[in-house]
Amino acid sequence: MSQPLRSRAILLALAAASFLIVVATRADSADQVKTSAGSVQGSTSSDGRIHVFKGIPYAAPPVGDLRWKAPQPVKPWKDVRKATEFGARCMQTRVYGDMGFRDGGPSEDCLYLNVWTPSLSKNAHLPVMFWVYGGGFVAGASSEPRQDGEVLAHKGVVVVSFNYRLGLFGFYAHPELTKESPHHASGNYGLLDQVAALEWVRKNIADFGGDPKNVTIFGESAGSFSVSALMASPLSKNLFHRAIGESGAFFGRSLRLKSLADAEKVGSDFAASVGASSLSAMRAKSATDLLDAVAKGSPFRFPQDVDGYFFPEDPRAIFESGRQAHVALLAGWNHDEGNYHMIFAKEEPTAKNFVEIAHKWFDDHADEFLKLYPASTDEEAKRSAGDLGGDQFIAFSTWKWLELQLATGGSPVYRYEFDDAPPRAADDKNPDPPAAYHSAEIEFVFEALDSKPLPWRPEDKKLSDLMSSYWSNFAKTGDPNSDDLPHWPAYSPKDGYQVMHLSFESHAAPDAHRQRYLFLDSLPPRPQP
Repeated sequence: MSQPLRSRAILLALAAASFLIVVATRADSADQVKTSAGSVQGSTSSDGRIHVFKGIPYAAPPVGDLRWKAPQPVKPWKDVRKATEFGARCMQTRVYGDMGFRDGGPSEDCLYLNVWTPSLSKNAHLPVMFWVYGGGFVAGASSEPRQDGEVLAHKGVVVVSFNYRLGLFGFYAHPELTKESPHHASGNYGLLDQVAALEWVRKNIADFGGDPKNVTIFGESAGSFSVSALMASPLSKNLFHRAIGESGAFFGRSLRLKSLADAEKVGSDFAASVGASSLSAMRAKSATDLLDAVAKGSPFRFPQDVDGYFFPEDPRAIFESGRQAHVALLAGWNHDEGNYHMIFAKEEPTAKNFVEIAHKWFDDHADEFLKLYPASTDEEAKRSAGDLGGDQFIAFSTWKWLELQLATGGSPVYRYEFDDAPPRAADDKNPDPPAAYHSAEIEFVFEALDSKPLPWRPEDKKLSDLMSSYWSNFAKTGDPNSDDLPHWPAYSPKDGYQVMHLSFESHAAPDAHRQRYLFLDSLPPRPQP
């Protein structure tokens, strides 16, 4: 190659490199946001329509002396922080086989959040959907593929998800913790994390295109329990404007919340079991050693408690007196939240055995119970047992939440039932028919069916689009309806307490099982073991 040609080639290469640098710089600056603690650098979705930020710290790492304390402010940073990977999930054991994560593994340093947004303009004022994951308060993380916010954000909303402390690290109460607390409270740190994440949203979300005056909290299972708790707590009830609950609330027949004294005893007993004679000795133990000790017993042993701070009293009393957040509520549950195994256990699933269980459990009310949960045949007994299992597990508490909000909340209430039984993998050996099981709706709400390798049908994808539209419509206006969707009437006594049945043929119908819930509501609470 001659010298002139070589020089020209070098100049063209340099020009191309300069162009790429300029393009990259523009792309970088387009996905850069300054938060109250420092600037973060995100990325853009493959279609170029959604800005994605992962692993933004919303509170200081709760490690060392901050273990078992309310979340503390983030230490500001000077350089631009990369926000392209999920933060570590909070400490947990493997509890649920259907959970998969995209983070680097569990850590105490886990208080991170994620944002998916269609616009970074401060003038966009987009509605915000703030997701709280489920997992029994002992497992879960915002990195689960089935709750990725990218597709949902295409519906014109900003989606925020985050990690909160779990199990021993999120709900440990102890007399010394209560004594050192300025609020004379201990436990419920995982719920306080949720408040801190909401406060981050109020302070920062406008810079991500969101409207801090239009925030919808939504969650599933423990996340739905959390939504009911955030509505009740004076610390959080003014930090959001609408609420969605998917399967669960703190209003079950079993006493879900412990007293602070009872929770402290659980904590003291655990400390003794690991040879820790003081709080400082507990904090000195490694997170791994503590988690190993938890794994030797039930991960659910550390309860949420009426601590006098997050929960000044039981949430039911707060709702009954109308002191909860007066916001529009959309809530419901799945058709098959429970199954007959939950009731029969090791007994044969026969009508005879179900009748015996009815008399043992409901005593003088057994005849009334069997009218509502009939057992004239073995098959009918199995269906009734599944209904009872689901009612006691999830449905009744969610129903009671809706009823209390309807009676005292002063805002519209909407109720759904998810009826679609997802298809099974070809190698699934479950002998029972497919069911609309607990958690089955999550990937439908997020339009994340592809997160599970199942033989999805066109009707499933159509239903997923429908549900994400209902959910995002509700976040925008407090009403799930729009002209292009089947009409979803409000839940009220005027028209038989209408329930929106979400299935391949979605439709609204009066509540067919109201008498079941009224019956359960008439019984005294069952003490929690």
